[in-house]
Amino acid sequence: MAEVSVRPMTATEFENWQHELAADYAREQVAAGNWPAEGAYERAREGNAALLAAGDHLTLTGVAGDQPIGRLWIGLDHPRGVPGCAFLYDIEVAAEHRGRGLGRALLAAGEEAARAGGAQSLELNVFGSNAKAAALYLSSGYEVVTQQLRKPLS
Repeated sequence: MAEVSVRPMTATEFENWQHELAADYAREQVAAGNWPAEGAYERAREGNAALLAAGDHLTLTGVAGDQPIGRLWIGLDHPRGVPGCAFLYDIEVAAEHRGRGLGRALLAAGEEAARAGGAQSLELNVFGSNAKAAALYLSSGYEVVTQQLRKPLS
């Protein structure tokens, strides 16, 4: 496995990440039929700000050698209050660094950071349409603990 470490995001990295994260999350919510397109970006941005303001969060840049390759957002306080369980809100390997095993290494580095922050387990959500990410998590030892299913009735 490739060697990846993590460090806190710089202010510039944080602001760029906040913009990209909100844009991506808004698109996913609209595509999933959960939100209307109008106001989705603002809703995502406000929601992320509220989450970050409540609790203990790690906003990390993944580094291979001296090259930033991705980012992680881990909440050390679980959003539903699960004791000892951190929550992985976001993980992403930059497009130009994909396909080299860095996602698995970044995930492992994030797990170590969560462990160092006192977490005994790490939970995450993955959209059903993201089969590649789901396969990564399952092959990394994650287990399905809940599922949501939806059928359009129109």
